[in-house]
Amino acid sequence: MTINYEHLLNYPIPEIRQTIRWQDTALYNFSIGLGQDPMDQKQLDFLYEPRLKAMPSMAVVLGYPGFWLRNPDTGVDWTQVLHGEQSVILHRPLPAEGEIIGRSRISAIVDRGPGKGALLYNERVVLDAKTGERLATLEGTTFARGDGGFGGPSGPVKKPHPEPERAPDITLDLATRPEQAIVYRLNGDHNPLHIDPEVAAKAGFRQPILHGLCTFGVVCHALMKALCGYDPARFGRMDLRFSSPVYPGETIRTEIWHEEGGAAFRARVVERDKVVVSNGLFRHP
Repeated sequence: MTINYEHLLNYPIPEIRQTIRWQDTALYNFSIGLGQDPMDQKQLDFLYEPRLKAMPSMAVVLGYPGFWLRNPDTGVDWTQVLHGEQSVILHRPLPAEGEIIGRSRISAIVDRGPGKGALLYNERVVLDAKTGERLATLEGTTFARGDGGFGGPSGPVKKPHPEPERAPDITLDLATRPEQAIVYRLNGDHNPLHIDPEVAAKAGFRQPILHGLCTFGVVCHALMKALCGYDPARFGRMDLRFSSPVYPGETIRTEIWHEEGGAAFRARVVERDKVVVSNGLFRHP
């Protein structure tokens, strides 16, 4: 089956209503590495229920409609899809408890041509279920490697944020834990690539890899620590491009450049000196 452009662009992605418990918020924060220093009071604010806060990146697991691209009627070869880019725009700090609604849609599709794949641009709006207030907007890019040449438009293509050529102003290292992918999947992403060594080996990896959105969360932690003083109210948005996977247990070094309104950033794993996140953009509210 090939992509039907109009059908996929208007695909009925289910609306999700989700109840957030404080345990869910604490689990998410723990799963992206908060709490490795149990004496750090600022990190405990994201783990200890009497004063619990939600990390801005938690928006990526709110209102998640599941891996709907796996449905045969999408026309997409789901075995050939990659998560290419992700952004979170925070309209107000996320609640640590409450009920939310997630509404997702495909916002654009770009046909790169036969043998060159397709780009699927998606948007999810996270709303407070009680008030209808918009909490966050998520934008992502999925690279469908096996689905080009269906006759769709060839653009426009999102331009990545440029990286400065000078040395970074801030460098911050955060370690991941060997079992971190096993913990992170409890947030709802159950892809066996992140837990089953046999599945990982068939995909060409020496071991299960860290979820891309877990890497996103680790980098968000670095930005919150370096630029926001761990205050979610000082976080506006972050955009990034996924460049390479991380193996659980590796150290992620976030390199940050100050610029008007916020910062540019990228991240690499220290042990392999491999860039894993590129073209990052951060903005204050």
